[in-house]
Amino acid sequence: MICGPWVMKMNVVTKAAETVLRLLVLAALVSQTGCSLIRRLAIRSLADTLASSSEVFASDEDPDLVRDAVPFALKTVEGLLGEVPEHRGLLLTACKGFTQYAYAFVETDAELLEDTDYKAAARLRERAFRLYLRARDYGLRGLELKHPDMAENLRKDPEAAVAPTTVRDMALLYWTGAAWGSAVSLGRDRPELIADLPAVIAMMRRAVELDEEFERGAVHEVLIVLEGLPANMGGSIERARRHFERAVELSEGLRASLYVTMAESVSVPDQDRPEFERLMNQALKVDPDADPASRLHNLIVQKRARHLLDHVDELFLEEDLP
Repeated sequence: MICGPWVMKMNVVTKAAETVLRLLVLAALVSQTGCSLIRRLAIRSLADTLASSSEVFASDEDPDLVRDAVPFALKTVEGLLGEVPEHRGLLLTACKGFTQYAYAFVETDAELLEDTDYKAAARLRERAFRLYLRARDYGLRGLELKHPDMAENLRKDPEAAVAPTTVRDMALLYWTGAAWGSAVSLGRDRPELIADLPAVIAMMRRAVELDEEFERGAVHEVLIVLEGLPANMGGSIERARRHFERAVELSEGLRASLYVTMAESVSVPDQDRPEFERLMNQALKVDPDADPASRLHNLIVQKRARHLLDHVDELFLEEDLP
């Protein structure tokens, strides 16, 4: 986070102050000794702080403020990864950050623009696609620190590749799979990406085995999407509904995205308009302040839900008149 025009949470200010003090001390030592070890320690100290404070934006109530701030934060993370390329925490931060930014501020904007400026929407989707791939690659790098050749093995034998992963890999497993799955979704016209779908499915199924309660049912939400695929691609509407019910239970109904995901992944393919509208209205009833850790996410998803409701006629075929 940056000071100045932004209002920061007290814990963020404290973390920033502690970081600055540490770096000032280390910088003084560097100027006196010229020791490259001290410089590396300073860089790692900053990297550790950034990796441990990556949830700062989640509770913000101003999406536009976060939209402006996140790119700087992500480029800072990338700059530090140039110095400490094997910092697992930073690799996770980059994977998670680029995935969230691509969804919240690029792909969502593309959907909102599609009716008024199709070319601009197409450009944003392409940008989101590239950001998802960047996120995926950072996640795979993080996983490969403990599981060498993970990327190659995932494409050869996905289930065998994820079998050695443990709870300690959970966050990287989830966010890498989420980024990869999002890229596959946007790149449906790219056969080489569709071929990666079994890897994404294997990662998410392994993740739900390791910790189904991760981020209050987030893995179940991704599995709603995957199980919502056609049966010839391995999907199952029945399983999708079970994942939805479990995700709502784990989140206590406080994640608006669950209802939107279910509506888009199941209600639209089933052409069940009443269910779609009911789920969207449930998403809009979620109080963003009831779960501060999900406030920003809920606000963004609810904006998308309103847009989808406004365009519901385009999603459902008219019933034949008697």
